[in-house]
Amino acid sequence: MAGKDRGPERGPIRESLRLLLPLLAAIALVVVAVGVVTTRTTRAWFESELHSRAVLAASSARQGVLSAYASGDSRQLTFLLDDIVHDDQVVAAALCRIDGTLVTRTPLFPGDGEFCDRSRISVANWRGTRTGTQSGVITPLDGGVPSHVSVTTFISALTVPVRLVLLQDFEPAIRRETLVQRWAMLVFGMLAVASSLLTVLSSRLTRGGLMRRLTVALRGESKWWHDGDAPLIDDVRALAQRSTAAAVEADRDGRWTRSRLRSVLNEHVREESLVILANREPYIHDSVPGGDVIVRHPASGLVTALEPVMRACSGVWIAHGSGTADRQSADANGRLLVPPGEESYRLRRVWMTDAEEQGYYYGFANEGLWPVCHQTYARPVFRRSDWDHYRTINERFADTVLQETTLDDPIVLVQDYHFALAPRMIRDRLPRATIITFWHIPWPNAERFSICPWREEIVDGLLGSSIVGFHTQAHCNHFLETVDSALEARIDRTDNAIIRQGGRTMVRPYPISVEWPLRWTEAVPDAAACRRQVFEELELRDDTILAVGVDRLDYTKGIEERIEAVERLLERRPTLIGRFVFVQLAAPSRSEIPQYRQLRDAVEASVERINGRFGTEGYSPVVFLRAHHEPERVFRFYRAADMCYVSSLHDGMNLVSKEFVAARDDERGVLVLSKFAGAAHELADALIVNPYDMEEASGAMERAAFMPPAEQAERMRAMRAVVAEHNVYRWAGRMLLDAAQLRARARRTLNLSGFPMHVSTE
Repeated sequence: MAGKDRGPERGPIRESLRLLLPLLAAIALVVVAVGVVTTRTTRAWFESELHSRAVLAASSARQGVLSAYASGDSRQLTFLLDDIVHDDQVVAAALCRIDGTLVTRTPLFPGDGEFCDRSRISVANWRGTRTGTQSGVITPLDGGVPSHVSVTTFISALTVPVRLVLLQDFEPAIRRETLVQRWAMLVFGMLAVASSLLTVLSSRLTRGGLMRRLTVALRGESKWWHDGDAPLIDDVRALAQRSTAAAVEADRDGRWTRSRLRSVLNEHVREESLVILANREPYIHDSVPGGDVIVRHPASGLVTALEPVMRACSGVWIAHGSGTADRQSADANGRLLVPPGEESYRLRRVWMTDAEEQGYYYGFANEGLWPVCHQTYARPVFRRSDWDHYRTINERFADTVLQETTLDDPIVLVQDYHFALAPRMIRDRLPRATIITFWHIPWPNAERFSICPWREEIVDGLLGSSIVGFHTQAHCNHFLETVDSALEARIDRTDNAIIRQGGRTMVRPYPISVEWPLRWTEAVPDAAACRRQVFEELELRDDTILAVGVDRLDYTKGIEERIEAVERLLERRPTLIGRFVFVQLAAPSRSEIPQYRQLRDAVEASVERINGRFGTEGYSPVVFLRAHHEPERVFRFYRAADMCYVSSLHDGMNLVSKEFVAARDDERGVLVLSKFAGAAHELADALIVNPYDMEEASGAMERAAFMPPAEQAERMRAMRAVVAEHNVYRWAGRMLLDAAQLRARARRTLNLSGFPMHVSTE
């Protein structure tokens, strides 16, 4: 009986298999045939295109090459070959005599004449002095990526025949072939699934109209199916659920997140290959009275941006160990794992003497480069001794990079103006490294930067980078102009690249941002609770309009102008006296520099004057809190405030504005933002002002104080969408993916340069 019961169940399955197997075999044959034809057609088309490019390049260079060769001008020949290699797909070029002897070549062309001889023999057996261009595809024997080689023979009455050999990148053709193959497999899979379902459904329809029952069953109206139909219905439902889940996941992954950044970089960048070079360390260990050690988070926009990236990507962060307990918290080599409790990446501390720190950091970096790059009317100071210390510390950090990486081609992220010389020094030590230098402050125009006595050394140091990044395109343009005026280099305006001494440096805008969501927002309560806490701490009335500013005590931040704007606001709107309070959270900064001490004294004098003029017993219109403030405290003020005023006189980006927006998940509060901050290009829904114009600045603060909640919410939603989309993971992801692509191309070039290899003309 059991066998008889199974028989009817197996019948439909066997019938379906008899129908499916021949059908699937036919589909597979058709897909394979189409794939082969398409692949060959694609390759032939691409080879034809590269051949045409080679013919055009050879034709354009012919007259110049023959003239230079006849006159023996090797320098002109090198220049002509370098010019040809500017084509994105041309990897290298060489000029050979008819007997295969090398005349000259570009740096990436393999061998010293051997390749020319092998090409003459192997590629279609170039015969005698036949003119024209012959080409083919070469493939390294070690399995590397093929390249396209073309040989053009130049004949002239003035000289013996010579050959121009061009190597062109053939990887796009390989990618197209791979894409065709993947599509072929996808088409086969889709057709196989579709044909299988249709065949099964057709066979089942002969047993009582399964299609109608299946439709009704999937709608959930009633159980109109037989017991044998249930597995198919379950499969269809599961397929629909998986498709829906995949669509939701794809939509969610459209935004850069920490997990997405980690996933992408795991595919392209090995953890041990990522090195960050920065003056500021993300965690500072300080001794406090009683012998205890505390961990502080520095008030640094650089740390705010980079620390979430390192938590996501791992690697090593090399920085100056500046804390009083930094040595005792690290091992003998200055290494420790951070963050405390998570230990997701390594911090390597570099030590320096007081004299070195004074010259390198306070001297050249912050009394010289900082005022040169910021248009704030501060006079830069340059001393030879400071420059010597700056160069010494850059060398020390470059040596540390060599100690902290196990690879010969790591990805190194050099951060900011403290290490302008380091890229070239790292390049000398690790020629195959992919170096991205990100300049966190503005880059001035060429005339202003010419003030620096060592501008050539600074620019040359930066050109050791594979990529130099800035916040805005305007800063990129200024840098290109500076290079053009300071050094002999070729500027590729189309690709925003600089070609010098055989090296190529790309110049790119990468607007920096904050993480999304900000982890510090999870450490503080909601906006209502933060407002209660801050109002209780400052003893404010419930109807107080609270404005905040958060900055290092730096003359570029416009703190003096900000406080003057508050004074002008109270003058033009006397009804706000007693109700309006401005709180400035000011972290002490660079107090060893006279200009910073003068700024501190000037701000304190202004605060005292305004409070004396408008304050009453129990009311001070300006509250100046000069101390180090941990992020949790800063974010409590962000959430408690009715407005945040960012009055930068000149700023590369300014992350305070983005932190304020990210903190306001209640969609309340108004951002008043200086037009001279890079963030003004992105946060167009802030109230944009000229901080030097007291009428405009105070007017914007007045408007913010009385802005309706609906308008606040509309503006804040728009700005939050911008910050969420353009977050720090996107900033890092774009840079690191660009770096990974450059490294992959360099590795392909290295494979191409290796011998032995075989040549094919098929």
